[in-house]
Amino acid sequence: MLIPRFIKKQIIKRIEPNKVVVIYGPRRAGKTTLLNEILKDIKEKYLLLSGEDREVKNWLSSQSINILKENIGNNKLVVIDEAQKVNKIGLNLKLIVDHIENIKVIATGSSSFELANQVGEPLVGRKWQFTLFPIAQLELSGIEEVFESREKLGSRLIYGTYPDVIVEKNITKKGEILNSLVDNYLYRDLLEFDEIRKANKILELLKLIAFQIGNEVSLNELANNLSINQRTVEKYLDLLEKVFVIKRVYGFSRNLRKEIYKNSRFYFYDNGVRNALINNFNDLKTRDDIGKLWENFLFIERMKKQSYKKIYCNNYFWRTWDKKEIDLVEERGGKLFGFEFKWGDKKIKAPKLWKETYKNAEFKVINRENFLKFVV
Repeated sequence: MLIPRFIKKQIIKRIEPNKVVVIYGPRRAGKTTLLNEILKDIKEKYLLLSGEDREVKNWLSSQSINILKENIGNNKLVVIDEAQKVNKIGLNLKLIVDHIENIKVIATGSSSFELANQVGEPLVGRKWQFTLFPIAQLELSGIEEVFESREKLGSRLIYGTYPDVIVEKNITKKGEILNSLVDNYLYRDLLEFDEIRKANKILELLKLIAFQIGNEVSLNELANNLSINQRTVEKYLDLLEKVFVIKRVYGFSRNLRKEIYKNSRFYFYDNGVRNALINNFNDLKTRDDIGKLWENFLFIERMKKQSYKKIYCNNYFWRTWDKKEIDLVEERGGKLFGFEFKWGDKKIKAPKLWKETYKNAEFKVINRENFLKFVV
């Protein structure tokens, strides 16, 4: 089953002469499949390359206009998968788009700390940037009825939405795919980074984060539990975010004494990865972490929607010292929108301090009845 990706048409519109389309995203999220689908609609001659190919890496990192022209030949489009593997790829792409008339380029990368750093400055004014996530409910709603989305919600909370997981019908195999993803793909880019010397600490750190979804995370506490210094913890968290494993969210505050804002919360880009890390694929009926799964799912699906539909906003959580909280605060268009995530159907009112302090802010509870409108 091929699931249409929401940003495919957006990407095709941005394939322009002497411009680079950069597609970021987690490993196994479907970037290569998306590339192949895009190339089916390309009528002109193109060159498809892999940044992991040794010969390709040699000439594509040459910084020689003649060598680049010779290897590109008369192709009108150059497509580079896993471009972050090519040394100084940004400078070489700049040479290509600046010196080969009407050339078009697409480059993908699974680790933004490598590719973004390399293409950032050299390609200023020369690139369009997209992020491809694991399958979004926004995309699934285009091929399934509302009742199907509701029926499959439990499975998606447990197994997530990576493409291979979505299309697999067997529950046992879903778990095997996720375990393989965690063991073989999740940290591949991270472990090739020179500063990472304690791979086991990465896994231990992620397990600790997995149990703290929806809670403020203390870096000092993490450091003590892992027997490493706080600066190392901060570096690992930053890198894990840049390889699309976790997403950091900061507290919102207008500097009121009652508000907590210095700590962070972390969410996983995929529920299935989170559950694989703690080795728990149990049915929802037997779990005590349904609230965490629900919050993680809604936050990430909302983030996908923001990215794909170009909803520009800042995301925060809001919490006071006396434990009044709002799971997600969106700051957009000069206004605040508060969302509280509840698995049950209990009626909840906006915290009194929230209403008194931010008089024009909105507040809404997102539950199983209305979640599709929130993420689609």
